[in-house]
Amino acid sequence: MISFRVGSYEYEVGASSFLYSFFSTVAYRLEDGNWGSKYPIIMNELYQGRLSYENVTIAKTELRNIKENLLNFSPDKVIWDIEDLSKQPPWGNNISSHITSLSNYFVTSNGMDFIEIFNNVLDKSIELKKDVYIQ
Repeated sequence: MISFRVGSYEYEVGASSFLYSFFSTVAYRLEDGNWGSKYPIIMNELYQGRLSYENVTIAKTELRNIKENLLNFSPDKVIWDIEDLSKQPPWGNNISSHITSLSNYFVTSNGMDFIEIFNNVLDKSIELKKDVYIQ
C-alpha cells in the first residue's frame, strides 16, 4: 500500500499501480507522452519519492493545472500503464456514475478523491515546513 507522508502524518493512497496510473495518465494525456515536460515538480521530483518543502507551492500550482486539464477527458481515457497502453484498470469500465472525467476518476483505497488528498498533503507540507514522501 502506497502513502504520502509529511512529518508524522500519513495519507493512504492505494496500490502502487493506482498511483502509477495517475502519473501515466498525466504524462500521456497532458504532457504528450513526454514525462515531466509540463509538470516537472510533481512528475519528476515527487515521482522519485521525495518532494522538497521548497517546491511545494510550485507543486500546488501544477496540481491545480492538472486537475483543470483532466476535466477535458472522459473516464475511459485513463492510462493504466504508460509503458503498456493495452493494460486496463482491474475494474475495467465498471466505475461509479459520479465519476464524470479524469479529474475525479482517481479515488484512494479508502474512497477519497485522490487530487483532493494530494492537495491536503501539500497544504500539510506548507503548514509543517516538511518535505513530502511517497512510501
